[in-house]
Amino acid sequence: MERPLILVTNDDGITAPGIRALIKVMNQIGDVVVIAPDSPQSGKGHAITIDSILTCNPITIDDGEQIEYSCSGTPADCVKIAVNEILNRKPDLCVSGVNHGSNSSINVVYSGTMSAAIEAGIEGIPAIGFSLLDYSWNADFLPLEKHIKAIATKVLNEGLPDGIVLNVNFPKVKEFQGVKVCRQARSNYQESFNKRTNPQGKEYYWLSGKLQNLDKGEDTDEFALQNEFISVVPVQFDLTAHHFIQNLNSWF
Repeated sequence: MERPLILVTNDDGITAPGIRALIKVMNQIGDVVVIAPDSPQSGKGHAITIDSILTCNPITIDDGEQIEYSCSGTPADCVKIAVNEILNRKPDLCVSGVNHGSNSSINVVYSGTMSAAIEAGIEGIPAIGFSLLDYSWNADFLPLEKHIKAIATKVLNEGLPDGIVLNVNFPKVKEFQGVKVCRQARSNYQESFNKRTNPQGKEYYWLSGKLQNLDKGEDTDEFALQNEFISVVPVQFDLTAHHFIQNLNSWF
């Protein structure tokens, strides 16, 4: 039987340890094609390149059966160019990550990792974004591997409903308490801008922020992660507030 075709991408860049760990796992279950950014693209959200050229070049980084391309664009660009130019058939699965850092709660809006998965979903490809709550370049991805394989295999076997992708986050622990299917916690960032002056006298800013969890529910991704569970959130990219349509119609 033909092995499933798996597209692998990320937002930390093609050399990041997280994507190298993900490639290793995907090689166990399918034929892998990697198309990932040539440099970090964290926080780019669903940005696409429309005002400059894109390059996508074959590259070899480490041993393995995968075919790899380094792309000059964003994570969403990587999926678009994979589907339209590089691959000879639609992938059976797209996996994005493993991201160095959280993509739970409101982070999903800003995440390049999840935007790549969402772009795959828009193309009708079952997709999963994987993230680990550890920003270190030397993060330990080994405890994640069997769970990544299990979740990816389940999606390959069962599929996903049209318009839905999975957002999977791992807490930074050696042993997980289990897996919890959750909703996205309501949260925002308490942001600050560090204002500085460069040697030429021009002002510039560094953005920083702290996540504020505004949600006390025990069915959220934030609650699951704080209690050492793997969180799995089904994400839809139809942003329509369906529950408000009837009320809004009364305005007009």
